[in-house]
Amino acid sequence: MAATNYRIPIEPDKFYHIWNRGNNRENLFYTSANYEYFLRMYAELLDPVLETYAFCLLPNHFHLLVRTKSFVVLSKSTAVSPTDEPIKKRKSNPVSLAFQRFFTAYSQAINVQQRRTGSLFQKPFKRLEVKSTRQLSTLVHYIHTNPQRHKIMEDFRQYPWSSYDRILKDKPSKLKKEEVLKWFKNKENYVNYHSQIIDLDDLKDIIIE
Repeated sequence: MAATNYRIPIEPDKFYHIWNRGNNRENLFYTSANYEYFLRMYAELLDPVLETYAFCLLPNHFHLLVRTKSFVVLSKSTAVSPTDEPIKKRKSNPVSLAFQRFFTAYSQAINVQQRRTGSLFQKPFKRLEVKSTRQLSTLVHYIHTNPQRHKIMEDFRQYPWSSYDRILKDKPSKLKKEEVLKWFKNKENYVNYHSQIIDLDDLKDIIIE
């Protein structure tokens, strides 16, 4: 399935499916420490500008379901509210800039580790707006089941680098798990829904398969 216009501008207060892969399909992650570093840098550089609802990190690509914040923090000392000049009209989009800094920081670390040079990620990173509640819940399923779909794990529930199990835990987190569970009504429905086979036609506008 080919989705079109996956380079759309990122605007405030909207849901997006964001994904990217390694340049030339190279690996992004080589060790457990790489996955952990990715998540640490993500929290530092991207949490200020967006909320995360689901994620999955795979050896050579990743998927995110996020919502951009209405009140975008541009730096530790500067904030811009939605009443100011619209994000899409600014010379530098704060969310895109945050992703650029994130990709650069992570790439530098991997390049040093692997003794490689050049771009680590494909450019530009892919993003498509999610416009319906039905798509939100289906996309959560799609993101979480990626390890099984790509034959990385026999059971995606055992994969350590996705938000599937984290959403079920009561441990405090910046992950918007309470909101995700509301889409499924409760934890039981969340688990049951993930055991179903979904029709990817529901996601044809927001994924590339």
